[in-house]
Amino acid sequence: MTESVNLNGNERIDQLYSQDIKIIQSSEVFSFSLDAVLLANFAKLKASPKVKIMDLCAGNGAVGLFASQKTKGQIFQIELQAKLADMGKRSIELNGLQNQVHMVNMDLADTFRKFEKDTFDFVLCNPPYFKNQIASKKNPNPYLAVARHEIKTNLDQVLETSAGLLKMNGKLYLVHRPDRFSEIMASLARHRLAPKKIRLVYPRQHSEANMVLIEAIKDGRKGGMRFVEPLYTYEGKEYSTEVKGLLYGRKKS
Repeated sequence: MTESVNLNGNERIDQLYSQDIKIIQSSEVFSFSLDAVLLANFAKLKASPKVKIMDLCAGNGAVGLFASQKTKGQIFQIELQAKLADMGKRSIELNGLQNQVHMVNMDLADTFRKFEKDTFDFVLCNPPYFKNQIASKKNPNPYLAVARHEIKTNLDQVLETSAGLLKMNGKLYLVHRPDRFSEIMASLARHRLAPKKIRLVYPRQHSEANMVLIEAIKDGRKGGMRFVEPLYTYEGKEYSTEVKGLLYGRKKS
């Protein structure tokens, strides 16, 4: 791991202790949150160095960096916002992962100008969650607005791009909002992506779900979708045992 890396103003280094991964973050731009950790954990990746993995809407690179601890495969990341992509590149260097993880600053719409179709084994994506409606209230910070709202891309384009990248029987892992579940299912079907495993995430017991994790297979057989055990973020005022394990590592018995 690289000992040091240049930090710009208002930047800091945060750490996912369970994996010893360090990430450059800033209060001025979008920072990774629990959904990135949950998505990387949910993804079942092959360990082989021959696999190719794409992290779309990569932000500052958190999902791909976390996923790098589960595979020896090559991980590519696409991020539109130059400042976030630059932070991601420096985080890759900070963790000494330059030979495995590769950040590309580009528009999702230009994906196939650089990457060949039908060549990836896995696609991971933590996309903007909220529709870009004229009347909707958006964060005044443009970095946060683009990361959270479908200003530069949308759900259908994300899933169309994912399907284009994946080989037959390649897998997509997506985190999104449950209130858009029916829309997600319809878009998956349009783009030959068969949902196979669903996990709902709840803030705590007896509350409504606020995240959904989805595994889908390109050109997979219809049917066979499973809802696996739910995940609860909190137990009382503290993180649940499962979430603590993902963030800080599990205590050895």
